[in-house]
Amino acid sequence: MILAIDTSLGTSVAVVGGTIVTESATTDTRSHAEHIGVFIDRVLTDSGLTPADVTTVVVGIGPGPFTGLRVGIAAGIAFAVGRDIPVLGISSHDAVAIGMEACTVVTDVRRRELAWTTYRDGVVVAGPALTTEATLATDVDLTEFPDVRAVTVSAAMLATAAQGRIDRGDDLSSLAPLYLRAPDATPSNGPKRVSG
Repeated sequence: MILAIDTSLGTSVAVVGGTIVTESATTDTRSHAEHIGVFIDRVLTDSGLTPADVTTVVVGIGPGPFTGLRVGIAAGIAFAVGRDIPVLGISSHDAVAIGMEACTVVTDVRRRELAWTTYRDGVVVAGPALTTEATLATDVDLTEFPDVRAVTVSAAMLATAAQGRIDRGDDLSSLAPLYLRAPDATPSNGPKRVSG
């Protein structure tokens, strides 16, 4: 039984296994921490499962904004550590590309920037990378890889994508977030001098 979590856009949590698929989601892009615990409890309750029934946690590692990704990844790690089960990381774009022969998954990562990844039959061809609306068509061949604009990422589809990657023998052990840009915060230059 997989517990899947994605917070690259809104917040989506699902349990997937056998015939069970239960998902809870919101498109709210700013309240990940407020939703994540409620959604985990809800999907387990709605599917008639307990935390002990979960055997693997899958988290979406982006691309996406810094805070949202951190919330989802941290929640997935905390659940997995508490249960002593594996936690796997997968690109959130993989969930959107399921079932498409050739496409460019495009998501808004704020600050007037877009993240894109091109796929052929579910396998990454290029990306993820950053662009803008004005430069997307010059960065990607949208004729060969038509764009698919995602405004949500389904945690259930994330679990499905992860299972496909596991079946191919891919290594999903990295939980490094795909931020694609440097953080705004900068290290301090030390304490300020006080003149007196």
